[in-house]
Amino acid sequence: MPRSADLVVIGGGIVGLALADAWLTRTPADRVIVVDKEPALAAHASGRNSGVLHAGFYYAPDSLKARLTRQGNALLHEFCREQGVAVRETGKVVVAQSADQLPALLELQRRGTANGVDVELIDEQQLRELEPLARTHEQALWSPTTGVADPAAVVEALARRVRAKGGEVLLGSTVTGAGPRWVMTTSDGLISAGHIINAAGLHADVIAHWFGVGTEYRMLPFKGLYWYGSWAPGRLQRHVYPVPDARNPFLGVHLTVTVDGRAKIGPTAIPALWREDYGGLGGWKAQDTWEIARTFPRFLASDAHDVPGLIRSELPKYSRKHLVRQAAALVPSVRVEDFVTKGRVGVRAQLFHLPTRTLEMDFVVRPGQDSTHILNAVSPGWTSALAFADYVIDAVMA
Repeated sequence: MPRSADLVVIGGGIVGLALADAWLTRTPADRVIVVDKEPALAAHASGRNSGVLHAGFYYAPDSLKARLTRQGNALLHEFCREQGVAVRETGKVVVAQSADQLPALLELQRRGTANGVDVELIDEQQLRELEPLARTHEQALWSPTTGVADPAAVVEALARRVRAKGGEVLLGSTVTGAGPRWVMTTSDGLISAGHIINAAGLHADVIAHWFGVGTEYRMLPFKGLYWYGSWAPGRLQRHVYPVPDARNPFLGVHLTVTVDGRAKIGPTAIPALWREDYGGLGGWKAQDTWEIARTFPRFLASDAHDVPGLIRSELPKYSRKHLVRQAAALVPSVRVEDFVTKGRVGVRAQLFHLPTRTLEMDFVVRPGQDSTHILNAVSPGWTSALAFADYVIDAVMA
């Protein structure tokens, strides 16, 4: 006899665990199973991101990201307090490198205000008081509610809460097939499911296609590299970000402070050659590379993004020296010789819409038969996870 569950979540990252947690909060008697192919939690984006708790001022006011990031920031702060997970309240400054960037900086301030986020335009003197190492051109944006936590510690704590509520987290169990009301796993065989939520991150499009959902989408992954500094903890006090290019869903190379006070530079947004392109040939699949090779020419032809400019700016960042020098435009005291420790490579599970040749800028959720598919939950998906889960589960149960 197959096992049965009221809910099966495919993917045990922070989004998948948050969805299981939200379901169990509403229906605590239900049987909920989270299935993840890795032997340990936080193996992918949930444990490889910067850990920044974003405030929510980057996003268009009518977007899901705008609504859920502000809520998610508050919920994640509350969760960390309850679970004893450390949060460092750094705040963030966004600095301009030239007069040409000031209109975009003002637009970030306008969006933040429209989104109900606490943001403030400051001058150069105020910036020196908040973060003496940073430099800007005339004005900067100050975000006091941006913080940082250890992303893997948050995932582990959330998994503990799911288990405490009666949920089951199956690790080292690959989903080999799924359809309405059934999931096939390598560890437990067939699981009969009342509802299935696909939160498989880099593989979410593949699983959605099994259900006939989201066939107009393909995953177009991007690789993020990080370098840690040898500075004494606390030398850099605030996250320091550039003004982003609004044409692309990336925030540019920036400096962040880790929860233990270390300085960190990154990430890049380099096109990845396969879904789990973390370095070497680990996780390489010919089918992944073939699909990306077929999809990338459409991205190159996109009118919505400056793709040639993105490639010209990103590929040189494979060089540590080049990447660190980019960060020195924000914090002039940064030196190449101080940033020599490589961080864990991350891969952004970026969704690409084939008909319009555009990268999806917002979260994307699609319903299927007895299923729900989380197709795009990229940054700030980690910050937004708890609010995002409430949004999705409320819709499923409506």
